[in-house]
Amino acid sequence: MSIDIDTARKVAKLARIRVEEAALPKLAEQLSGILGFMEQLNEVDVTGVEPMVSVTPMRLARRADVVTDGNQQAAVLANAPDAREGFFAVPKVVE
Repeated sequence: MSIDIDTARKVAKLARIRVEEAALPKLAEQLSGILGFMEQLNEVDVTGVEPMVSVTPMRLARRADVVTDGNQQAAVLANAPDAREGFFAVPKVVE
């Protein structure tokens, strides 16, 4: 795919990048090169290849999906400056 100078101008405007008129042909050439490389990557057969987190072999840390929070009302309310009847007490802000 080839990018022309008008398309390069439009891309620069959308990206809010000021590009001088003299630099537009070079920008169009570079954008065309990027798109050409992406087309090459689309030709690679990646069936059966799992997505990677990193180039080094590593596994993501996983934890069991269980509820671990509960029955800690007293411990949570111990941090409150004012607690009443099992709830946080806050000053009235609207009269």
